[in-house]
Amino acid sequence: MVNPPVISNARLTYLHDEDKFLPLQAVDTHHIVSQRSILKPIVIYLFVTLLVVHAVFLHFKKGKPVITVYWSLLFGAFLIKLLIWRPIVKESVIIMPAFGVQLETHYGSGKISRSFIPVSEILKPVLNECVTPLTCFWCLSLLVRDEEQLTLVFKKFRPPLKMLVPIWKALCAATDCKESSELFQEDG
Repeated sequence: MVNPPVISNARLTYLHDEDKFLPLQAVDTHHIVSQRSILKPIVIYLFVTLLVVHAVFLHFKKGKPVITVYWSLLFGAFLIKLLIWRPIVKESVIIMPAFGVQLETHYGSGKISRSFIPVSEILKPVLNECVTPLTCFWCLSLLVRDEEQLTLVFKKFRPPLKMLVPIWKALCAATDCKESSELFQEDG
């Protein structure tokens, strides 16, 4: 049995699952999963602990009001929520060539947001290079019939090109977009 390809960097991991048991490889699943840093929560907890200890010191040694302690606790909780809480854990593309493409966003709270695009509505998958004043990145979009804007496949994550190309090729194969899939050739 062949292991599914895994591409990883410091922020994201790409996983590819292909269901071989269904006829004609009916389901092709691609996941982009967020990496969890081990050091970041420890540093944040230490910072918040020092903040609370300083607030308690101000209250007992300097005679500052109790409101200082409350504000420090509130500020510490806000920092923990802001810096540790990850709203989106995973984004997935489920390709069913006979039916369409399902885009899923998995949140840290357990909520899953899904959208389905029928294969007959997809005109072409497109790899775009997006340039902003601060950065340049690649994004994968779908050109959908009767839509004014491109439909982004990954709404939150910005995976690198090496993670987007296999998904793009699978989308091209599922939508019979042959001229696009020949642009990126595998390096031997």
